[in-house]
Amino acid sequence: MPIQKLKTFLDENGIKFVSIQHSAAYTAQEVAALAHIPGELMAKTVMVKIDGQMSMAVVPASHQIDFDRLREAAGAKQVELACEDEFKDLFPACDVGAMPPFGNLYDMPVYCSEALSEDLEIAFSAGSHSELIRLAYADYEQLVQPEIASFSKRVP
Repeated sequence: MPIQKLKTFLDENGIKFVSIQHSAAYTAQEVAALAHIPGELMAKTVMVKIDGQMSMAVVPASHQIDFDRLREAAGAKQVELACEDEFKDLFPACDVGAMPPFGNLYDMPVYCSEALSEDLEIAFSAGSHSELIRLAYADYEQLVQPEIASFSKRVP
């Protein structure tokens, strides 16, 4: 999904957002630092397989996934990190690792960390390593309707 398609989707749904250009960065923490956004507000999309089904786990940049808690939240037998080769073709117009957390547009489940749901705004990569989008968390939740659960923990 090209960045413009995401922006069009947001516009069509009447969502107010800000697009921020930044120099190339490859980790959510780097992007947050370049854009002067706290790591708690920067949502990173982590691709996981839940009982073999490709899914998105969305957590703050300053957190990591607790796979046992995600497995429990999903009511699954197995949750594992997906490797790049397993998902790179699912997002042909996105830079690998910069997928926006809109699994609904890719027909896949989205699990969102409860830690993000406590924020008024979130920011996330918009399909490239040099642009992010910032919007109200409530708007994100309304559009994506993720499963919200407590499955991430702050990285020390």
